[in-house]
Amino acid sequence: MVGSAIWRALEAKGYSNLIGRSSAELDLRRQADVEAFFETEKPDVVVLAAAKVGGILANNIYRADFLYDNLAIQNHIIHSAWRTNVKKLLFLGSSCIYPKMAEQPLKEESLLTGLLEQTNEPYAIAKIAGIKMCESFRRQYGCNFISAMPTNLYGPNDNYDLKNSHVLPALIRKMHEAKIAGASEVEIWGTGAPLREFLHVDDLADACVFLLENYNEELFVNVGYGSDISIKDLAMLVKKVVGFEGELRFDTSKPDGTPRKLMDSSRLRSFGWNPAINLEEGIRRTYQEVKTQF
Repeated sequence: MVGSAIWRALEAKGYSNLIGRSSAELDLRRQADVEAFFETEKPDVVVLAAAKVGGILANNIYRADFLYDNLAIQNHIIHSAWRTNVKKLLFLGSSCIYPKMAEQPLKEESLLTGLLEQTNEPYAIAKIAGIKMCESFRRQYGCNFISAMPTNLYGPNDNYDLKNSHVLPALIRKMHEAKIAGASEVEIWGTGAPLREFLHVDDLADACVFLLENYNEELFVNVGYGSDISIKDLAMLVKKVVGFEGELRFDTSKPDGTPRKLMDSSRLRSFGWNPAINLEEGIRRTYQEVKTQF
């Protein structure tokens, strides 16, 4: 989802000499393969958008996979970027790097000030390691390696597998299938009380291009929309967009995850970037793109 969006944004900006590989073409967990790719292609700029990702269920079940795969991917790419004298690298993390009970909205300075949310701790630790790798290669070797932390994303090429998708794509698929089947209700995990922020992936891509062109500092940057919504209100919004007319049933025996995750993106906005796609417009656009795929 993220890689394809950044590719589209770069093309729209007039960048044509783009190099990319799908996971089927290059296994980033294999160090020798990554090193061979960098030696052959010798890229000037690298955007590290690859990661093993998923929602609460996948993060909690596949803890070893999420930790190992993400550490391997970023270790191999960042190290190879240094070895081949890449001029600039952008590492993409996640809002889950912040402590579970960190003060809201989440400021960059809150990193490592408290305990992480247990359900996605392995993924968060991997992403924190990536931030520290970029910071350390910058300090030791003078590399222009920067990091950005996106909030929850949605949009084209998202994962709609109900076993390991994030909340918004899962809601879209559940509501659509319930509508088609004429179901009377849709089950939603948790109480519906947690607050989440959502950013359309095309807005993130625009922010990434902005950072590549304008940002060269050590401190990582939050990339968010600037406001959040409860899971219950999000479900109501998806229900409205999809046109599902049944009831919503919240399974309170399932985990809620972090109570709130709103990014403080004022630092990035102070440099002149702002998002363009509001949540309802983004969900409508996304639903129109994916509703024939289910």
